[in-house]
Amino acid sequence: MWGSDMDKTGIGAVIIGLALCILGMYAIWVFLPDAIAVVKGLIGIAGVLIGLMLLVFGILIIKE
Repeated sequence: MWGSDMDKTGIGAVIIGLALCILGMYAIWVFLPDAIAVVKGLIGIAGVLIGLMLLVFGILIIKE
């Protein structure tokens, strides 16, 4: 019925992936305020990192 070991591995990965997605969505739903705070923090960190990269890039352009 099943083709090869790779097919079994792929189906296993899909089943485990779906289970983890469902558990992750449930955890986000249960801890929604904390999840929102984490996302806001990650956006802030990304903003700081982009700002630092632009700062260094600008300094390098000015020095040339």
